[in-house]
Amino acid sequence: MAIQLKFDNTPNLAPVVHSAARMVVGFLFACHGVASLFGVLGGAVGMHGGAVQFGAWPGWYAAVIELVGGVLVALGLFTRVAAIICSGTMAYAYFSVHQKAGLLPVMNNGDAAAMFSWTFLLIAAVGPGRIALDARRRVRTVPVVREPIPVIVGQGAVGMHCPDV
Repeated sequence: MAIQLKFDNTPNLAPVVHSAARMVVGFLFACHGVASLFGVLGGAVGMHGGAVQFGAWPGWYAAVIELVGGVLVALGLFTRVAAIICSGTMAYAYFSVHQKAGLLPVMNNGDAAAMFSWTFLLIAAVGPGRIALDARRRVRTVPVVREPIPVIVGQGAVGMHCPDV
């Protein structure tokens, strides 16, 4: 006789895990930005613990996107836009820096860039989840009630038409 496990009465944790994963990914991304901009938390990658020089292309701009984008994604504020920008930044980093060293991420040290890029793309596609500032800032609209408009149809017959707005 096989033992069956039933989870019908367990709470659905997917919305909480969804939001928590978004927060963690945003926080980790922001940490990369802080490290690169201020030389803390181990400093910028490839800078031997230092900070990226102000205005240096593309490192300084990427670090600003990492910090600001990571914070926005972690808070769930303008999440989709921030996640798309973060995803593109990491895709650019992967193809312009890491791809030269080898075909696969494991060969070229680009696994973090690839994972961040795809994770942010996923966040942009599925949204921030329930626990997000975006959920608070959404404007609740009242449904529009459309009044029928009399329309002349054919030989003097009158019909009603509800326009789509």
